[in-house]
Formats: sequence, C-alpha cells, structure tokens
Amino acid sequence: MAQKKVIISVINDIATDQRVRRTASVFSELDYQVLIVGRKFPYSLPVYEMPGLSVKRFRLLINTGPLFYALFQIRLFLFLFFKKTDILYSNDLDTLLPNYLVSRLKGCALIYDSHEYFTGVPELQNNHFARKVWTKVEAFIFPKLKNVITVNHSIANLYHQQYGIDVKVVRNVPDKTDSINFDVMQWKRSVGLSDDKKVFILQGAGINIDRGAEEAIEAMKRVDAVLLIIGGGDVFHRLQELAIKQKVDQKVIIHPKVAREELIAITASCFAGLTLDKDTNINYRFSLPNKLFDYIHAGIPVIASDLPEVAAIVNGYKTGIVLPKYTTQAITEAMNRLIIEKELYINYKENCSIAATDLCWQNEKKILIEVILCSEKKTNKL
Repeated sequence: MAQKKVIISVINDIATDQRVRRTASVFSELDYQVLIVGRKFPYSLPVYEMPGLSVKRFRLLINTGPLFYALFQIRLFLFLFFKKTDILYSNDLDTLLPNYLVSRLKGCALIYDSHEYFTGVPELQNNHFARKVWTKVEAFIFPKLKNVITVNHSIANLYHQQYGIDVKVVRNVPDKTDSINFDVMQWKRSVGLSDDKKVFILQGAGINIDRGAEEAIEAMKRVDAVLLIIGGGDVFHRLQELAIKQKVDQKVIIHPKVAREELIAITASCFAGLTLDKDTNINYRFSLPNKLFDYIHAGIPVIASDLPEVAAIVNGYKTGIVLPKYTTQAITEAMNRLIIEKELYINYKENCSIAATDLCWQNEKKILIEVILCSEKKTNKL
C-alpha cells in the first residue's frame, strides 16, 4: 500500500512557524509523506528536519501588496495542481483559495487551519479593498468546508455564528520539551546581559503595531531590570530608536529571531514574560499568542493585557498578572510587583509548572488527529 501524502501550505517562510511544525509532526507520526510549501527570504532560517518531511519555498520578486498576493495564489495553485496528494492542508485565508480549487478539481480532502480571525487583522482595517476581497473569498469557500480548525474558542464561535459550521479548536501549545543543548550564559554575554540583572522578555515573530513593545520600553524608565525584545515584525526596526529616545537603551536589548531551541533556552533563563497585545481590533481581542504558552512552559510568570482568551489562561492557572487597565503605568507597576513580592513570584512559577502539564501539544494534538482521521474517511469514499 502506497504511503499517504499531505501538502501543507503556508505563506510565511516555515522556519519559525511552530504551529506548522507541530502539524507536520502529527502527519509524520501518522506515517504520511509531508511536503510543506512556503516562501524563502534572504534572511530565512533553515527549516527543521523530521522523518518523511520535504520542503518547497518559493522565491518571489515581489513580496508585498496586491500583486504579490495574486502571484502567490497563482504560483501555489499551479504547484498544488501538479502534485499528487491525499490531503491538502491550508494555513490561513491567504492560502485557502488555491487549496480549495485544487481539492475540488482533484477530489482530495482539504483541512483548513485558521491561525487567527483573518478578516479582522489590523493590516486590513484601513484597506477596504483588500478586506473586501478577502471577505468575499472567505464567504465563498468557508460554508463549503468540512474540516476546519482554529486556535481558540472565541474565534471558533465567531466562525460558527457567521457560517454555521462546526470549527474544532487546536491551541498553539508547545511540546513538552527535554533539556536543550544551548549555552545561554555565553549567549547572554554576547549580547551584553549581565548575570545579576532580572530580564523581562517580549518575544514574537509578529511584533507589530499595538503589540505593546513601545509601552514596555517606556515602562523601563522606572523598572530596575532589563527588557529583552526578541523576534521580528512591522515595528521591530523602530524599537532601538525608541529606546534611545526614551533614554532606556542601556536597559533594552533588541535581538532578531533565533532558532526555536535557542529561544526556549533563552526564555527559560529570563525573569518574566510579557504579552501585551491591545484590544484595538477583533483579531487582537480574541488572540491567544504562542508566547503566552512559551512563557508558561519556560516556567516564568506572565504579565498580560486583559484579553478574554489570555486572561482565562493566566487567571485560571494563576501564572501571573493580568493588567487591570492598559497603561504604561500599569505595566510598570506589574513588573515592579513581580520584583518586590518574592513569595507571589514563587507561587506564579510553581503554577506555571502545573499549567504546562495540561497545556502541552501531547494533549492538544489529539483533536488534530481526529480531524485528520475524519478527512481520511472522506478520501476513502472518493
């Protein structure tokens, strides 16, 4: 019997997308040949390795704007059409149309994974034309889908209200990690971090507008600690200049993306983690950032903005402080409280350990496996 095949499509460069990596690992465990399709940038990190995995990353001359999206849809459609597969797995709305069309033309199963409430992202709020196009694409395809997952119950409920279909929830929780072979102390010395300073970390591949980096930097004026911002995003290149302007550049370290294993070790060496998304749009309001779970698994308390899904985790497991209001002063007070109230800090750390046992991929992936098995039944009937 021929080995089953799946093609997983994503519009990013694959390397730092941990949800895609975990999805691929589940298919690999189910003895699928896995092909991930994404993009390649000059700064892209190498893609992870796993049994049965191959990767195709497109290089495009244009990487922004309407023309880019049009070219990507065509390129992805042609690639998928000429590949044999049992399952197509589409990540987010910007890969869905080619996957849907090919699944109908070739009769293969389709699983749609919505990483966020796509039509509510801030990038579309003031771009009415783009928002209208993506909304029409979603409205045309979504009601016809049989196997849909998303990252939390708030977004699942929104889709159910709009389209009346059942959406499964698979959260972005990390694996239970073994010890990482990475010399954190050497890394700290290389970036100028001293051993005697407490380090607050704000991590993320999408540190964009309204993600709280600016407020965290300003808060450092009255906090005796260091702020480490590590990752990338739309506002990332402006943060060092802002730190200088706020006269806290000696207390703020801005560092680009690192490999996943390095990030796990670095995060675990920090004092506390920040997740400070603002409630400025529906996508942020119902977000459940990867970094929240990364902090919990690293065993460090969390300071979080009061968003429904985030607050439910932080308050439910008592792993940190949910801000009573979103101000720089409130962030400052929360950071100083963790530093001063040592018993509270220790309790939060202990609770992180308990929460990590529940909030792990080994538990969460069971739902994804059910969706895959359901899609296989459809394939077998064709």
